[in-house]
Amino acid sequence: MRTIRMVATALALALPAVAMATEPIVVHRDPGCGCCEEWAKQVKVQFKRDLRMVDDSNRARLKTRLGVPAALSSCHTAIIDGMAFEGHVPIADMKRALATRPAGVKGLAVGGMPIGSPGMEVPGMKGQPYSVVAFGPSGQKIFARY
Repeated sequence: MRTIRMVATALALALPAVAMATEPIVVHRDPGCGCCEEWAKQVKVQFKRDLRMVDDSNRARLKTRLGVPAALSSCHTAIIDGMAFEGHVPIADMKRALATRPAGVKGLAVGGMPIGSPGMEVPGMKGQPYSVVAFGPSGQKIFARY
């Protein structure tokens, strides 16, 4: 009987995580931005989930609500399982942040639109160096460098 209760408790605790992982990815973008489409295609393939693109001419309000620092602004903001991802964040970094949920981190950002970042690949051009920055109540810190 105790084993059944333990299994039932474990399943009940796991259900919100399973339900959350099936929610669609929502990407708010500057209306008509083409590089956002390229980034979103890569995200959809790698996450194997529905993705909804929202043309949003007032993303500033959304970014304020999500705590995205203005200095890290880019052309789109994705919300995945309650975390914010601003700009051309590499999918591997997104997956690592979602899996580990670092304390004090609300999301990751790649400010601007660096050439060579996901969705900003240009054939024949060398990628620019850029950083992925974790942000949240704990402040900002480098999460990865490319």
